[in-house]
Amino acid sequence: MIGNNTVTLAHGAGGKQTSELIDRVFKSHFQNPLFTADDAAVIQMEKGRIAMSTDGFIVSPAFFAGGNIGKLSICGTVNDLACMGAVPKYLTCGFVIEEGFPMDKLEEIAAAMEKTAAEAGVQIVAGDTKVAGKGQVDGVFINTTGVGIIPDGVKTSGALAKPGDTILVTGDIGRHGCTILLERDDYGIEADVTSDCAPLSGAVQAALKAVPEIHVIRDATRGGVGTVLYEIAAQSGVGVNLDAGKIPVDPAVKGVCGLLGLEPLYLACEGRLVMVCPDEKADLLAETLRSCKYTEGTTVIGRITETMPGRVTMTTEIGAQTLLPQPGNELLPRIC
Repeated sequence: MIGNNTVTLAHGAGGKQTSELIDRVFKSHFQNPLFTADDAAVIQMEKGRIAMSTDGFIVSPAFFAGGNIGKLSICGTVNDLACMGAVPKYLTCGFVIEEGFPMDKLEEIAAAMEKTAAEAGVQIVAGDTKVAGKGQVDGVFINTTGVGIIPDGVKTSGALAKPGDTILVTGDIGRHGCTILLERDDYGIEADVTSDCAPLSGAVQAALKAVPEIHVIRDATRGGVGTVLYEIAAQSGVGVNLDAGKIPVDPAVKGVCGLLGLEPLYLACEGRLVMVCPDEKADLLAETLRSCKYTEGTTVIGRITETMPGRVTMTTEIGAQTLLPQPGNELLPRIC
């Protein structure tokens, strides 16, 4: 362990302490044949199409039931690549660390990144470290950029949903947003809720192998499933109709939402995908996903329609039709 038990401004100055921080925390967890001390990693790319994505992570608190900001940073970018049908290959990561941040917590974050990257089959090949003064950053911020290879014949997009398609979600919704809300303890509510944060690229590749005709794959993160469905409806110029009785919500999450007047469809997920496929392939897709890690709870929740393009409607449990409000203003809880 580095001599000082907290991060100091000297660790971001570019000198000896910076080298020690990188070597003893980041290099020790991220080392692989492509991990570089040079200004950029050099990678031999495969022929064909690539997907590339970048994301920033500023979650507060940085540690929560089911993960931490390090695990979240890998899952977030890996899942974004997977939504385009890509096999994630390489990641870079940039850290902005607040002066005084505990060194053991930083190492815990790096260890979570190492473990999650290995599970997802990606290599962290380059990075950057900056230290900000006390109060300029809330603990630690991470940015990750990822590159993945898109196999021949794979094409997914929010603009490809077609009337008659079936909508699936890969598990119960809203757990990450609910977890973060409870960790902040602003309301004094106790509930047994764990974040769904997970890398989903393996499940996506299995799904595409079984059902290459998948039209849409979307990661229901900030804004939740409801926001994703509105985005798909707008991109494709279609309507969305949900079956309220089939939307999977953990009882604890449902209870918290009931107490606070929140809609689970608008709570963030970090391990749930929305998929849209031709109706005749829906059973096969659901069966395939249920056999994969992290997507065992896959459920059909609705259909793509010609009516009310750009809108999301819901059929209630008594058969009535209602319009799901379009998300606007600030969604609660604010997770980043």
